[in-house]
Amino acid sequence: MVGVPANYYVTACKNNTTMTIEEAQKTVDTWITTTGVRYFNELTNMAMLTEEVGEVARIIARKYGEQSFKESDKNKELGDELADVLFVLICLANQTGVNLTDALQKNLEKKTQRDGDRHRNNEKLSG
Repeated sequence: MVGVPANYYVTACKNNTTMTIEEAQKTVDTWITTTGVRYFNELTNMAMLTEEVGEVARIIARKYGEQSFKESDKNKELGDELADVLFVLICLANQTGVNLTDALQKNLEKKTQRDGDRHRNNEKLSG
């Protein structure tokens, strides 16, 4: 979008209390095309997604698991790392033509049909 300031969508979204998945996809695309120059290729973004998920796992292992924090980990925020995962995931969706709103709705329908009774009848989950 030529002529749109790089922070236009980010600023607009800060003023709202919610952002739809569609708005998030548009916001990331605008940021990529105005600030980030272009999307990295899909393989690079897949590697980056794996790296970001690893950073989330590191925080979870230390905050909720049995590992202790290293000094270099103490200022890491789970929300920020989850946002990094979401950002790269949205990049992958954008560059491969996936509408995440539609994909999530279809996925939830699939899970509901497949797992509707399975979890309710799982003795391990009642208790």
